[in-house]
Amino acid sequence: MNWSDEGYVLSVRRHGEAAAIVNLLTREHGRHAGLVRGGMGRRLRGVLQPGNQVAASWRGRLSEHLGSFTVEAMRDHAAGLLSDGDRLAGLASAAALTEAALPEREPHLAIHDGFAALLEALGGAPAWAAIYVRFELGLLAELGFGLDLSQCAATGRTDDLAYVSPRSARAVSRSAAAPYKDRLLPLPRFLLPGATEKPTNAEVLDGLRLTGYFLQSQVFAPHHRPTPAARSRLLERISRTDKASDGTLGDDRDSRRR
Repeated sequence: MNWSDEGYVLSVRRHGEAAAIVNLLTREHGRHAGLVRGGMGRRLRGVLQPGNQVAASWRGRLSEHLGSFTVEAMRDHAAGLLSDGDRLAGLASAAALTEAALPEREPHLAIHDGFAALLEALGGAPAWAAIYVRFELGLLAELGFGLDLSQCAATGRTDDLAYVSPRSARAVSRSAAAPYKDRLLPLPRFLLPGATEKPTNAEVLDGLRLTGYFLQSQVFAPHHRPTPAARSRLLERISRTDKASDGTLGDDRDSRRR
């Protein structure tokens, strides 16, 4: 049997001397692996980089077999990020999380489209880090662990939401949280419905800690697996990077160009 689809490279692992086992996030067939003959060779090495978009044809004798891919380049996202370590770390983290979290061979169009939107943001949007956090929120929602940030879990209020309960994954207002706020997770303002302000570096970190808690507790811990190391490296980079004086994240690329 065989099929053709478009997708994004998530990972590449050498197989033998020149072949590679490649994981793609495809539009119609979900996360799917296959053998690419010559995948580690000069012609395909640059094509098979995490984040790159490819046209893929899969062929296998039975649907449950590993099968093999033939791939053609569609768009090179990875090369444009090589000069920006933070954005490249964002790409690596998103690819690793998607591969680790999604079940194989199940279509998840929302994640495919969210991954595409994140790649566009990584390519030049100043607020790429905020979009990355929203991508993780979308991944949680698609896996059935969505956060309810629309109103306070205790009072039903929709204003002054400042925390998230780690037990219910619901927002809590500042006043309702006062007696036990040390047991709650901070909710950065940029994740609230209708928010338009660009987040500070500290708010991005709060967002990453928020999504990271639920990724680990709901997605990976039940299977006795850690959060992918690439995500930890992204968190470390953002934590230690000295950003612009206003404390916002994302303008460093333009400043380096000047």
